[in-house]
Amino acid sequence: MNVHRHRHHGYLAFLAHRVSGLALALFIPIHLYVISLLLKDPEKLDVFLSWTQTPAVKFTEAVLIALAALHLAGGIRIVAYEFVTQKAARRLWIVSVFVFAAFCGVLFLILSAL
Repeated sequence: MNVHRHRHHGYLAFLAHRVSGLALALFIPIHLYVISLLLKDPEKLDVFLSWTQTPAVKFTEAVLIALAALHLAGGIRIVAYEFVTQKAARRLWIVSVFVFAAFCGVLFLILSAL
């Protein structure tokens, strides 16, 4: 095992892709539970939806959107990596992934405030 792999420019992108995928996978049961409230108990759904208007939940939603964008862009980076061999181009893709993810999270916050 290479102990210096954490210094590799792609390691952060690799780690971010895995962590974002795990976070999204952990969110799925919560999402399915909320959908089930729609079918089983609309009153509980109304209470839940009013709670989701709090700033903490809105911020958490923005983080979730950013994680989804990060995961999507990271997946695209992996596919692009197969076609790009120059290190500078790889670094550009990695930075682009993080910028895209942050943009999506901020855009969600702006649009949810309207």
